[in-house]
Amino acid sequence: MTQSTLKIGEMIKALGLEPHIEGGFFRRTYQSADENTVVIAGGLRHCMTSIFYLLTQDSPIGHFHLNQSDIVHYYHLGDPIQYTLIFPDGTLKTIVMGHDVLAGQCLQLHVPGGIWKASQVMQGAAGFGLISEAVTPGFDFADMEMGDRQKLGQQFPEHWALIEKLTRG
Repeated sequence: MTQSTLKIGEMIKALGLEPHIEGGFFRRTYQSADENTVVIAGGLRHCMTSIFYLLTQDSPIGHFHLNQSDIVHYYHLGDPIQYTLIFPDGTLKTIVMGHDVLAGQCLQLHVPGGIWKASQVMQGAAGFGLISEAVTPGFDFADMEMGDRQKLGQQFPEHWALIEKLTRG
C-alpha cells in the first residue's frame, strides 16, 4: 500500500463512507426533518438531502446515471473531478470541478434533474476528489436510473465512446 492509499482509507473511515452503486464512496450527511417533505410523482420525499461523495484512483468513475431531482455539487478537496453531462436533446457538456478557478475549474455545479451525468477523478497528486451534493427534492434510489450502455448508446450514438467508457458493462 502506498501512503496515498493509506490516507484515502483513513479518510473513508473518518467520514464514514460506504461504496456507492454508481462508483466511488458516499455517506448521507443530512436530510430535512420528516415533517418537512414534498409529494412528487414517485411519492413522499424529504425537501432536501445531502451527501459526501468521494472518487479515488481505485474507484475513479461515477458511472452515467440520471436523477429526477436537481443536484448542486460542492467541490472540497483533492484532485479535480470532471463531469460529463448529456442533456435530453443530446447536447454534451463537460465541466471540471476543482480549486483552480482561474483556470476555469468550478467550486459549485448545478445539474438539473433529467440529465445523464458521469464523473471521474482526474490524475493528480492527491489520488482522490471529494465533493458534497445537495439534492432537492431529497434523494431516493427510486428516482435514480443507472445508465445502460446499450440503451444510452442507441439514444445518443454520437457519444458512444464516452458512454462506453463511463458506464458499467
